[in-house]
Amino acid sequence: MQTNEKKITFGLVVGTRGFFNSELAVEGRKSLIAQIEKLGFNYVILPVEATPTGAIETLEDAKKCATLFNEKRYEIDGIIVSLPNFGDELGIVNTLHIAKLDVPVLIQACDDDNNKVSIKERRDAFCGKLSVCNNLYQYNIPFTDTTLHTCKIESEVFKKDIIWFARICRVTSGLTNARIGAIGARPAAFQTMRASEKILQATGITVVPVDMSEILGNANRIDNDAPEVKQKLDEIKAYGNIPQSVASENIVKQAKFGIASERWIEENEINAAAFQCWTSIQENYGCATCLTMSMLGEKMLPSACEVDISGAISMYALSLASGNPAAILDWNNNYGEERNKCSGIHCSNYPKSFIANEIEISNLDILGASLGEDKCFGAVKGRVAAGPFTYFRISTDDLNGSIKAYLGEGEFTDDPYDMDGGVAICEVNNLQGLMKVLCKNGFEHHVAMGRDHVADVIEEAVTNYLDWEIYHHK
Repeated sequence: MQTNEKKITFGLVVGTRGFFNSELAVEGRKSLIAQIEKLGFNYVILPVEATPTGAIETLEDAKKCATLFNEKRYEIDGIIVSLPNFGDELGIVNTLHIAKLDVPVLIQACDDDNNKVSIKERRDAFCGKLSVCNNLYQYNIPFTDTTLHTCKIESEVFKKDIIWFARICRVTSGLTNARIGAIGARPAAFQTMRASEKILQATGITVVPVDMSEILGNANRIDNDAPEVKQKLDEIKAYGNIPQSVASENIVKQAKFGIASERWIEENEINAAAFQCWTSIQENYGCATCLTMSMLGEKMLPSACEVDISGAISMYALSLASGNPAAILDWNNNYGEERNKCSGIHCSNYPKSFIANEIEISNLDILGASLGEDKCFGAVKGRVAAGPFTYFRISTDDLNGSIKAYLGEGEFTDDPYDMDGGVAICEVNNLQGLMKVLCKNGFEHHVAMGRDHVADVIEEAVTNYLDWEIYHHK
């Protein structure tokens, strides 16, 4: 079963300028490679003997580096430019302009030491970085800055910048090449879940639809006694506690639906999926989709309810940014008169890692009451554990032909709340102001959440490199 794990590869550009000490460039190159290797990332760099200084300075140097990057363009997720000394602005901008990789770019410049500022010893990278960035601006090449204007390559702050930048690269690359499954038809009652495939495609996001009947037909053709069914049943029983009242044949139905869904996802190289979760599957097959979606989410294949394509994309972005599973929630209920708190509810399909204690796998509550519990096995029930979260939601604005989004951070709390299903109590600063933004700008009631604070990663990726309109709530 495919997951969304991919080792990031950086293209490395070390700049130099001839009338500064070129030995600093060679030392910087070695230090940069050592830092990248230490952090466990892959890299592509021009061989040291390929240029007179071992770094990039002239147009010829730039052409050589750009040629190498083009040969590796399907491997490179981002470019790190390091300036051990002033750095030749034209060498760097020509490299990026000729290569045209359209990937994130991080600009780092090295500190000078106060006791080494003679003509032979100093770097002047503090100044050189301004010139490089000025040229990138002129060429309309977006880039990301380091936390500090200058820092040592071996420093802890630059180490954190590289890790942060890797997450930005993962989000940018992941979204611009995403394949989102739309499994079944959107429930007619939920026009809020409509999204424009054409607007998404302009970013590189492809929606791959399949009729729910195909998945159910494939599930029905799986023999109940097949080894893969036994394996899936063992996986389900290890995933959570199933009440004894649940009929064994209903668990088998859920297992076969999960197998059929996973097969289609793998065959079509899907990164995230949006499921038709009611009421066709309950009435025509006899189970819920939630458990399958939860288990997929735990495997880093985010799955959203009600064919919420935009919600699935939002979940995928959070998973890429944090490296952890994401969930889809409803902004659902006020929490008494505590105006910065609300309940986030779903039936539910939360990944197991969202829940504080052992999960219960049983029947849908609301649909079970109307359709019959015997048709509704597969809801993942439990209380979301306290801790930090990032919330994110994109929406296709068809009237303006664009993608818009909102973003922010908050905390799951352990406040009591007597409601069935999957329950999360969410605390967000100035929640009332956020709700006004959502209402005024036509955002949906669904929101994606990830168990980490990664709003800065998402914002940098989608505003700087995808050019999406975003509201960052603080």
